[in-house]
Amino acid sequence: MAKEKDSKLIAQNKKAYHDYFIEETYQAGISLSGTEVKSMRLGKCSLKESFIRIENGEALIYSMHISPYEQGNIFNKDPLRTRRLLLHKREIAKIANAVSQAGYTVVPLKAYFFHGLVKIDIGVAKGKKLYDKRQTIAKKDQLREAEKDFKIRNLTV
Repeated sequence: MAKEKDSKLIAQNKKAYHDYFIEETYQAGISLSGTEVKSMRLGKCSLKESFIRIENGEALIYSMHISPYEQGNIFNKDPLRTRRLLLHKREIAKIANAVSQAGYTVVPLKAYFFHGLVKIDIGVAKGKKLYDKRQTIAKKDQLREAEKDFKIRNLTV
């Protein structure tokens, strides 16, 4: 019997890796309605402008855009509504403690299906300064050039 892959990527927040140093990552479930899950199966989800806050002992994700399901009619929810993240109490306490330190925040990194359930990777992150971003870009350029040179050398040998 053929098995599906364990995980399928829905959306990724590449901007988070550009703007922040990711210190720790956590895997969280998310509370969704049925039509939202169907829409996510079609890949209609965006994490670009979303952010996470810890309020009253709960982790909440704001501005995560899930497009309305086309056949959902009256069952569709607001695309930008606040959704609850499912984490253990000790994880929420650990994240809240980290965020209370200056310069730290919690950002969503990627959304994916894992064994049929929607999961979100969240990261405790520290903001980058402009010079840090320039250094990261320079390192990526150097790696790209090195890979290109390596490939050219292997083809000519």
